[in-house]
Amino acid sequence: MTSLPEHAGRRCYSVLNPYHSAQYFSPDIQRELNAIGIEEWGRVYLAARAAAFGPVGPGTVTAAFFSFSHDLVSRHLPAVWEIASPEAVLEARLRAADSQLRRHLGEEAVASPELAEAAELALRAAEACERPMRPLYAAHADLPVPDAPHLALWHATTLLREHRGDGHLAVLLHAGLDPIEALVSHTATGKGMSDKWLLKTRGWSEEDLAAGRERLRGRGLLDADGALTAAGAALREELEVETDRLDRAPYEHLGAAGVERLTELAGRFTMAIVEAGGFPADLRG
Repeated sequence: MTSLPEHAGRRCYSVLNPYHSAQYFSPDIQRELNAIGIEEWGRVYLAARAAAFGPVGPGTVTAAFFSFSHDLVSRHLPAVWEIASPEAVLEARLRAADSQLRRHLGEEAVASPELAEAAELALRAAEACERPMRPLYAAHADLPVPDAPHLALWHATTLLREHRGDGHLAVLLHAGLDPIEALVSHTATGKGMSDKWLLKTRGWSEEDLAAGRERLRGRGLLDADGALTAAGAALREELEVETDRLDRAPYEHLGAAGVERLTELAGRFTMAIVEAGGFPADLRG
């Protein structure tokens, strides 16, 4: 395996992830799932992301998603599978990805050799992802790769996103952070979701978030104003470094030159999505 420059894998992931995750904030996924009977943002999100598991109940999803309230998950699963099958949801999700990416990137970019090259590189990186203890990655790895390059890239970014995410959850558990503590400490870095979006999407209450912050203050990780202390900032960086270690295989498999090229290409497409309004302006903390 090729030695990579420091944080090269993390930098590459940071521009790959938005290519996948913009879908959750698009009207396309709402429209496509509404058309098969699934309504309300939370139900749409949970169904779209969990469909790769098949018709599972709330326990599986709460365990795999980690940061969502079990009460929220239980309100929607397994009831959603009585409305539409996981197979129907996966088909709707791919239609949504197609329309969202065509709108944000434009037809010229979708048909470009650069996008096809990015898809090839990302799929090559994903060859080195590992299934053991990676439930969300493993479920998505069993899905077929779409033929169209812009959708093949979306599939590959999904694999790489879930692979890193599964490893990150193991790191959070090792650090003794529960779901709320993980969320609010990430928000405190300025890179995580704002409280508005945590309350809207994760099923926790303002009281839950406040209690999580109080627990972190008790550990010396947040100050009285809710900002990270030096110890808190060091912990958040340690979490990322350990996540990098668990996620190194795909990027080492691709090699330094491939990672650099994929970062360059994916960065262009992600920037186009962001500039086209692919994410809410108030998303970050």
